[in-house]
Amino acid sequence: MQVIHPFEPVADKKSRILILGSFPSVKSRETGFYYGHKQNRFWKVMAQILQCTVPQTTEEKRDMLLIHSVAVWDILKSCDINGSSDASIRNPVPNDIAGLIDKTNIAAVFFNGKTAYGVYQKYSPQLAVPTHVLPSTSPANAVYSLERLCDIWKNEIAPFMK
Repeated sequence: MQVIHPFEPVADKKSRILILGSFPSVKSRETGFYYGHKQNRFWKVMAQILQCTVPQTTEEKRDMLLIHSVAVWDILKSCDINGSSDASIRNPVPNDIAGLIDKTNIAAVFFNGKTAYGVYQKYSPQLAVPTHVLPSTSPANAVYSLERLCDIWKNEIAPFMK
């Protein structure tokens, strides 16, 4: 079933880094915001990296990102998908990532997992900024503990933060 990405990127002119997922999960689409599944560790990882309390509301999440010059979006604008399964993605249509970068101050792009990076490589024009693949914060990626995710993400992202 084709699904269209239901929300806008979180970004502004001060954004220095962009974190790209693949496509919103069913829970994220239900909650109307990124990483809406309670077991996804994205918000815990970002809060630890940014030395903040873990945000609870959409407004708190958006504020935490923008205050720290972090942009978040997904690589896909639309696709055929069964539930939340990245493996089921068919007929992907990429978002205009380069267009977003042109409107911001983004110095690097980070992919939240190999699927997002694979879709980027196959369907999107290559970007003029450095790109990095990070281990997914998805609960399906149980091989990485929260502590290990935080260490890897921080080591990769820190050089690009102001």
